[in-house]
Amino acid sequence: MHVDENATNMGTFFKTMASPTGTLTLIASEKGLRAVLWNYDPKQSSIDSGVEDPNHPVLLEAEKQLNEYFAKKRKTFSLELDFVGSDFQIQVWKAMLTIPFGETRSYGDIARQIGNPDSVRAVGGAANKNPLPIIAPCHRVVGANGKLVGFGGGLENKALLLDMEASYRQTSLFD
Repeated sequence: MHVDENATNMGTFFKTMASPTGTLTLIASEKGLRAVLWNYDPKQSSIDSGVEDPNHPVLLEAEKQLNEYFAKKRKTFSLELDFVGSDFQIQVWKAMLTIPFGETRSYGDIARQIGNPDSVRAVGGAANKNPLPIIAPCHRVVGANGKLVGFGGGLENKALLLDMEASYRQTSLFD
């Protein structure tokens, strides 16, 4: 999965899609997928949705892969990503991309992975601002005690995604 760290404010495009976790707004630039958002409100978001384009190739591919994920036919995503954030946020989001399907990591694990073990709270803040949940799986990041904490899509959706991945792992005998 490629992450563009030098994203510019070029035109953006969006489409919505239904999912088991509610309606998702997909936002892309010409460089790649920029966001997957629940309850998107352009007036309350720092992410510009741009122009609606339900046939944009990046958005169509993202929708296809997300639908495959929800149908338990896909464990990993193969999309060009256009992360826009601070260097620290992008570092955290890239670390989340390495969490294997069906597994979890703590915020402390991520802080240690990026070489900044004292940044647990900042990692939590960056995870909270993750523009690409599910793709950069912040739902797989849990509290140090294993409890579900914080998720922009709501804790019910976090639990749903983790339960779905756990059930997929249990029923997938041939990986």
